[in-house]
Amino acid sequence: MLTWLQRNNLNFPPLEKALRDPDGLLAAGGDLSADRLIAAYRHGCFPWFSEGQPILWWSPDPRTVLIPEQIHISRSLAKVMRQQRYQVTFDQDFAAVIEACAAPRDYADGTWITGAMQSAYIELHRRGHAHSVEVWDDGVLVGGLYGLAIGQLFFGESMFSRADNASKVGFATLVERLVAWGFVLIDCQVHTQYLHSFGATAMARSTFAHYLQKHLDQPNIADWLPRRVS
Repeated sequence: MLTWLQRNNLNFPPLEKALRDPDGLLAAGGDLSADRLIAAYRHGCFPWFSEGQPILWWSPDPRTVLIPEQIHISRSLAKVMRQQRYQVTFDQDFAAVIEACAAPRDYADGTWITGAMQSAYIELHRRGHAHSVEVWDDGVLVGGLYGLAIGQLFFGESMFSRADNASKVGFATLVERLVAWGFVLIDCQVHTQYLHSFGATAMARSTFAHYLQKHLDQPNIADWLPRRVS
């Protein structure tokens, strides 16, 4: 039976209570307050729903993850990065990145990044939990991504690209920095061929929960100050 969350209670049901069909649906309801969102990621679930639906919280099994040190960079992408066609920054324009991620796409009908979701993650950014990666081409924003950094884990949310390889350059640059900063895992949530090409793999939910328990409260040396990083 699906658990419905109460607005005055930030607790989530145990991850093993998630439904098998649809895979990983853990709870519904509640709100998108910053405190609840942080509690959700720390618990091992994330919000994903469409306009007109109640807020839905998911914890799929298996979970798609990437070990930062095991990232695969193709020869073609490595060549693009060496050419330095694009400039990459962190936290330079979070609002623009999430707005671009929410924009309509040719292969999708609608967006799950609703106006309420955008406002919620902008608040998380204001509090220092959510971060953006911007990819620029001669001063024009052509790609990027955003997610949350908690302890030694990065929780990826969404990315966009308006130019060839732009989001790939941004993601690869981010992973390079996460390795240097001591991050041990990137949560990619669900499988896509795009993430698979970088080396993302399936991890049992129980193993993912172990990573959360072990690394969420560990320090990192991340420096997210807005600046050009490549």
